[in-house]
Amino acid sequence: MFRISDLNDRGNCLHSHPGGLLRPPPLQEECELLRTRMILDMALNRTDFQKFFHPGQIAIVGVSAGDYKFGGMSFLIKLQEGGFAGKLYPINPKAKKIRNLKVYPDLISLPEVPDLAIVCVAARFVPSILEDCGRIGLKHIHILTSGFKETGLADGKRLEEEIIAISNTYDLKIIGPNCMGPYCPSSNITAWGAIPGLSGAVGIISQSGGLTQRLTEYLCSLGIGVGKAVSFGNAAVLDSTDFLEVMAEDENIRVIAMYLESVRDARRLLQIAKKAGQKKPIILWKGGESQAGAATATSHTGGMSGAQQLWEAFCRQTGVTRVRSMDECVDTIMAFSQLSAPAGKGVFLIGGGGGNSVAFSDTFNREGFDVPSLSESGMDFLRRSVPTAGSIAGNPLDMWRTFIDADYLSEILELGFSDPAISIIVVDRLIPRMAYHFPDLSDPTPEVISFIKCRQHAKPIVFTIDSEGGDADLAQTGTRLRAQFCKVGIPAYPSAGRAARALSHLCRFHARQCIPK
Repeated sequence: MFRISDLNDRGNCLHSHPGGLLRPPPLQEECELLRTRMILDMALNRTDFQKFFHPGQIAIVGVSAGDYKFGGMSFLIKLQEGGFAGKLYPINPKAKKIRNLKVYPDLISLPEVPDLAIVCVAARFVPSILEDCGRIGLKHIHILTSGFKETGLADGKRLEEEIIAISNTYDLKIIGPNCMGPYCPSSNITAWGAIPGLSGAVGIISQSGGLTQRLTEYLCSLGIGVGKAVSFGNAAVLDSTDFLEVMAEDENIRVIAMYLESVRDARRLLQIAKKAGQKKPIILWKGGESQAGAATATSHTGGMSGAQQLWEAFCRQTGVTRVRSMDECVDTIMAFSQLSAPAGKGVFLIGGGGGNSVAFSDTFNREGFDVPSLSESGMDFLRRSVPTAGSIAGNPLDMWRTFIDADYLSEILELGFSDPAISIIVVDRLIPRMAYHFPDLSDPTPEVISFIKCRQHAKPIVFTIDSEGGDADLAQTGTRLRAQFCKVGIPAYPSAGRAARALSHLCRFHARQCIPK
């Protein structure tokens, strides 16, 4: 049996020793690094969080004076364009003015100590920049620069060890290296991610800047806001556990999503996740599952991904919800952030058509849901209003009128609200096509939304809007319709399978919350 205690402090599987103890596998290159570095307690607090995500001043070290380049120049431009209201201090020893801002030759020359420094110089210069930070008391640093242990080269590992040593000397709080850093729409820290972004209740902790970028854009397109996100790369100093601990205490964050490739202190992650999971849902997308993925993770952020059985055990012990793709991550965030706790697993399936009704039933059954018979009073209403031929009166309900008549759909929803066997309602919203023999009527979506908003908390309601399959027009219309529902807090999924999986995650989380601690 695998236990999370079988992880060493880098998140790797420990090998059995003939004496019955556990020890790290031999010849791991990081073992020497672990023996030589003694990281001080770098736990974050609310003040640290404030300075990373709501800084009053930012120094950008390494802003080029010439043509546009990714790095200091691009971050400066994006912060200016994004409306960052604080002070920006470009650092470049060879320039006097860049983008109408006075340029300073070094950090020592600044008129004040900034809340945050973004370091964008070549890797070999980073240690000297950190020394300057320490001398002036600048404690909060984001190192964008790559070229450290993720390269697998001795020079890169040595430079990362220097970062750790300097941070210990001066008690520096460092995000990175090799990362995009903090993201916070409410303070216009939006040099990356969805721009201008949408502020909300989701917190994101990720080792990948690219995936976090896409995740924030995806959520924003559906009207789901992000409160804070952090891309922390190699995690030389601050790791996922540090950010998880503070986000768990952040009252403005209701759902936490993590993308991890490795973790430095697995036991601490276990402890924090167990405690945090009692307050709010935590979603984990664990990169490096396959042999190829694990090898890529090593070259991406320099970490070891760990045995997958142990991560499964971690999720079981902590109640963390594990997902395996961008779509599943977004779908699950949507369910957690927009739906109340279901009372049970009885699902009322509305709409669809004959074949879809069968397929939907199978899909939800596979995810552990029941499709129960409706109450006698509900069935009596359906027998009176649903034609005998060409429709199905029951659960699932196959009735074309639900697609075009908002008042009738409202009556059907009330049946679900009042039926004690029903805990979740799923409405299939077909997109009109040329092949459909429907009358040319106005879109009932606004009236449907108005009704649901008044009764939204009676029971969880989600829509499925079939827009997958490669048809460009269908995809465009489906995306627009999904956003129309999601932006008012009604989850809408592009398929029954994705809806069922997200709802199963929601049910498992809330069922666990009911278990006596």
